[in-house]
Amino acid sequence: MRKRDLVIIGGGAGGLVVASAAAQLGLKVTLIEKAAKLGGDCLHHGCVPSKTLVRVAGVAALMRRGPEFGLPACEPAVDFGKVADHVQSIIERIQLHDDPERFRGYGCEVLSGTATFVDARRVQVGDRVVEGARFVIATGSRPSIPPIEGLEKAGYLTNEDLFSLRELPARLVVLGGGPVGLEMAQAFARLGSRVTVVEQSSQLLPREDVEVADALKARLESEGIRIHVSTKLEQVSRHGEETRLECSSGFQLAADALLVAVGRRPAVDGLGLEAAGVAYSAKGITVDRRQRTSQKHIYACGDVCGPYPLTHMAEYQAGIVISNAVFRMPKKTDYRVVPWVTYTDPELARVGLTEQQAKDKGMSPVVLRFPFRDIDRAITDREAAGLVKLVMHRGKILGASILGPHAGELIHEIVLAMKTGAGIADISATIHAYPTLSQVHRRTVNTWYGRKLFSPVSRRLVRLINRLLP
Repeated sequence: MRKRDLVIIGGGAGGLVVASAAAQLGLKVTLIEKAAKLGGDCLHHGCVPSKTLVRVAGVAALMRRGPEFGLPACEPAVDFGKVADHVQSIIERIQLHDDPERFRGYGCEVLSGTATFVDARRVQVGDRVVEGARFVIATGSRPSIPPIEGLEKAGYLTNEDLFSLRELPARLVVLGGGPVGLEMAQAFARLGSRVTVVEQSSQLLPREDVEVADALKARLESEGIRIHVSTKLEQVSRHGEETRLECSSGFQLAADALLVAVGRRPAVDGLGLEAAGVAYSAKGITVDRRQRTSQKHIYACGDVCGPYPLTHMAEYQAGIVISNAVFRMPKKTDYRVVPWVTYTDPELARVGLTEQQAKDKGMSPVVLRFPFRDIDRAITDREAAGLVKLVMHRGKILGASILGPHAGELIHEIVLAMKTGAGIADISATIHAYPTLSQVHRRTVNTWYGRKLFSPVSRRLVRLINRLLP
């Protein structure tokens, strides 16, 4: 039995980043993935198919909006089987980047099967035992299924089988008003389903700024999506081809399909973590800021350890693992500036603190707002819904929420400003090309300077200067 320098369990975003770097640097690397293909949940059941479907639905919605642009209206005839084929084609195209042969070309051994720790230095894959000097656990997460009476018997969809549908459900109920639930609710509604969203919390997207979340709720409702907040699903039953849902407050819903999108749970089952002496909880594997588990030669990254179930965070944590486990150079995680995006239309992007979170920390934040309806590029594109909300305290940017066109792209100017310590004066002094959506940042921060510049004191000072100087 040959001892490997690094054994990686999980072929998703985090595991592949570590495997690629370590193998190309000459280490003896073994990558173990239990699924038939590499790429993980993001490629096969998450980000890639969902954003592809969101794009398809966006095109369908735009076709209907022809009269807004002086063009005829066009109602798309949606063949959901062809849509599903298109989604799969995009997965297959991106899959080429995650081809096992590519990694074998780097010198990485790729094994297919379930890895279970025998002890802290060995894992078993089928009939083979692999010994390693260091390990990385990057097994990701699975959909969280709530204990609702009748749910298992009645049947339901999750992100793991949603993209296998060949027919569009006439009536779709989405359980969960988080990012996945809302993205799919809007996409299916635009493709022709009658969609209802049920959310137990008092607002959609509970982690987001309430003002911005409520604005998005109004937009979704304007598209015909029915939304019930502060509502708990209590019982599910199946009657022929129909799913019936009993909700709190005594009202009922009927659907042809039920999508459960209430969150994720770390994929730790079957890993044999107890045998390896690796500590974990319901929140996932416990790691320190160097991504080390309770066994210092065993690392973890991505959804399996949190705290953010985001692909870009898995990749970021993988970089921390590479520094510590491959280069043996101590490096710690820094979560002070973490952006995330909900890919509805309009998109909702956030980084840092919301207004309420700043107040909860005892601050008295200054809040700057600017609507997209006053941005010329948004007007020309007929995409003027939404706003930028910037939260500041003592001249520092604490956070931002952007609800608007391409918010996921626009948020990165604020991310960079927060990361580098740049202030609103730097944003104001930066030349932004016209006409672009990014002008919204300069217009937002200039609302602060406008308050100062056009104050009575400033007006008196300007008049005095112009009287005194020729």
